[in-house]
Amino acid sequence: MYSLIKSLLLGLIASTAWAHTGNTHDKLIPATETLQTKPVLETFIKDGKRVFHANGIPNHTVALFPNSGNPHQIAAQDYRFEVSAYPSVAKKPSPLIRQPFGIALNGVLFDPGTAEYYQKDRSSEWNYEALSSGTRPLGLDENHAHVQPNGAYHYHGIPTALFKALKKNDESMTLLGWAADGFPIYGVYGHKVATDATSALRQLTSSYQLKQGKRPSGSNSPGGAYDGSFTLDYKFVEGSGDLDECGGRYGVTPEFPAGTYYYVLTDDYPFIPRMFRGTPDPSFNIRGNRNRRGAPHGATRPPPLPTKASTKRAT
Repeated sequence: MYSLIKSLLLGLIASTAWAHTGNTHDKLIPATETLQTKPVLETFIKDGKRVFHANGIPNHTVALFPNSGNPHQIAAQDYRFEVSAYPSVAKKPSPLIRQPFGIALNGVLFDPGTAEYYQKDRSSEWNYEALSSGTRPLGLDENHAHVQPNGAYHYHGIPTALFKALKKNDESMTLLGWAADGFPIYGVYGHKVATDATSALRQLTSSYQLKQGKRPSGSNSPGGAYDGSFTLDYKFVEGSGDLDECGGRYGVTPEFPAGTYYYVLTDDYPFIPRMFRGTPDPSFNIRGNRNRRGAPHGATRPPPLPTKASTKRAT
């Protein structure tokens, strides 16, 4: 168990650790801790489903938890998720509502929403953003992750250590995980011409922009200028970036040379998408499931993160 003294020291360290994300600055705590609990992950395809059994423990270093912005300690979970191995685009997009967006290749969840609301009113539409809310530091580490009350470590943005280990070079399309609807999730880069694998790779950008002016005034509104502190501070502006309102696009990828719809994690809002282009699997509606703990039965430890020299194409 982490000592109180160590937690206080980390709070001092965290005050000097800043990282740039999009057009905002976030206080990110250095990932210096190696967890004693080993990561466990089993994944396979069965009956048209891609199945994941995991304990949610990352296979990379993390910040010290608890810390001054996050009072929770990382604990093993008992995750059992499945997504379609052959996903299809739905008739209309569906919003992400208080559930994880997907799962990373190391068994850690992508869960961009927060439980923090203006005046602590959970019925309010004014939901604080984890990565761009300078007014509410939430104790995230440099993997853009922190811990839920049940001990679940989860990503709010690009999983820095995982991304660095899996990418083949400075600019490469890197598969990082799978969305709840079954479509793949990539990190940052994509082809300039989405359907042409010979076109240059570049960092892709979101089509969400900060609203101009000030928020509505009133007792149920925080007021002030739109500065990215709240989800409602952003709006979708079609064509202003590379990606659609779901944070993805159709194109070719190393794993899908014939083309597929895919999502992209970005340095700017929404960081992790907040809408599904397909139909999310019910297993990701885990309001009760996320409280289970313990290593999954019959699962095995995933291999350590590969070095750049030994990285293999993910499948």
